Amino acid sequence: MKQLQHLLWRMGFGPQTETWPQWSTLTPAEAWRKLKADAAAPPAYFDVADNAVKGLVMGVGEVGKMERRKLDQAQRKRLREQSRDDLRNLNLLWLEQMTHSKAQLREKMALFWHGHFAAHNINILYQQQLLSIIRENALGNFADLLRQVSKSAAMLAFLNNQQNKKEHPNENFAREVMELFTLGRGNYTEQDIKEAARAFTGWSFRLDGQFQFRPNDHDTGSKTIFGKTGNFKGEDVLDMLLERRETAVFIVRKLYRFLVNEQKAPEARILQLAERFFQSQYNILALLDDIAGSAWFYEPENIGANIKSPVVLWVGIRRALPIQVLNPEAQLVIQKVLGQVLFYPPNVAGWPGGRSWIDSNTLTLRLRLPQLVYGQKALEVRGKTDDDQEMGQGRTGKGRKVEVALDWAPVEAIFQGAKTEDLFFKIAEYLWQSAPTRDFPVEVLEAHTDPRSRESLLHTAYIQLMATPEYQLF
Repeated sequence: MKQLQHLLWRMGFGPQTETWPQWSTLTPAEAWRKLKADAAAPPAYFDVADNAVKGLVMGVGEVGKMERRKLDQAQRKRLREQSRDDLRNLNLLWLEQMTHSKAQLREKMALFWHGHFAAHNINILYQQQLLSIIRENALGNFADLLRQVSKSAAMLAFLNNQQNKKEHPNENFAREVMELFTLGRGNYTEQDIKEAARAFTGWSFRLDGQFQFRPNDHDTGSKTIFGKTGNFKGEDVLDMLLERRETAVFIVRKLYRFLVNEQKAPEARILQLAERFFQSQYNILALLDDIAGSAWFYEPENIGANIKSPVVLWVGIRRALPIQVLNPEAQLVIQKVLGQVLFYPPNVAGWPGGRSWIDSNTLTLRLRLPQLVYGQKALEVRGKTDDDQEMGQGRTGKGRKVEVALDWAPVEAIFQGAKTEDLFFKIAEYLWQSAPTRDFPVEVLEAHTDPRSRESLLHTAYIQLMATPEYQLF
């Protein structure tokens, strides 16, 4: 059972209690084939942009003149305010998709690429375009994903490439494409960055987010990049980056830590996976096959070895209980206080992950979160507020309850055959990736659960075992 749960946590957001009886009959190999089949269909486009935003950006009859159209101060303020509200809706819509979609593999990989290609941009049109690119290509080809992300308005704007012109080259975009998206630090020179920045001059976008190459801003002179000389454009630079094996190694190492083990990434294994990834011409699904189809993926040292990110933790709780959130906006506060708000990465490097998720404040809240939901108690928000990041949810400075409707029937169905004296252990086996040991806290659980009926004992034990350090790991 642990191997199957491991697969569902790493390649998705954990077992869904309603469907666990069907999944539990599968072998890991069978479950992997099902995960791929369930994620095979192209994802639906998320369009939450308000018509007011679209009207401001598009302009009646001005599509062809978009590159010359400017917004005045009042229009920019209106666009920002409405985009903030729409980003809230996009955030919550994606959370629902992560929680309920059969395409768990696609959404989990989209979350990985969302952190890899991190772009903090308040414009809702640009963000939903970038999310669409990521979700559509999450299981496809990394070369296609890189090219499309690099030409997205969200990324070009975030990395200031609209300011990259032949008279005054801006190196920000070229630097981050090399350091964070492909090669990794140490695999290029400062001169490579300077010359690549010249190649990316003229890369810009229209107000509606469509890519636009501005030839008058492009440096047509000869450039020398990675020892090659020519009149290179931005597309040529991306091709050069993809031709270098360091790119495959960088991506594989980062994905290995995300999917397999944050602390231990054997170099020989990384290089072997990277070579196969490179030879497949960056086929993402083939790389995932190599990982999920290996024996080492299921080794004990890799099970329960990673710390759940706030989004993975929260979506996993929703899939395990299961719950219907009656005030969805409260989930924005959860993301804020735990340190991971979708579409608001801390910087272009994304969320560092691993042990950075845990400090004295966040650990306390993470452990209490199941109990707060069960008791429908308020979350307290402390510290400096960011109204953009909180999307209007933190302005009162008061605690925010997560109001839910709990459906215990699927949970009760899973444990209906368990003896009452074995109930604590059976729940722990289902919820924890680590196996219960001899120091399993039976006495503590007995003191904090309700034994008045089997149902009350099951419900309170289930919540208490979610409110443990063991549940933070997967």
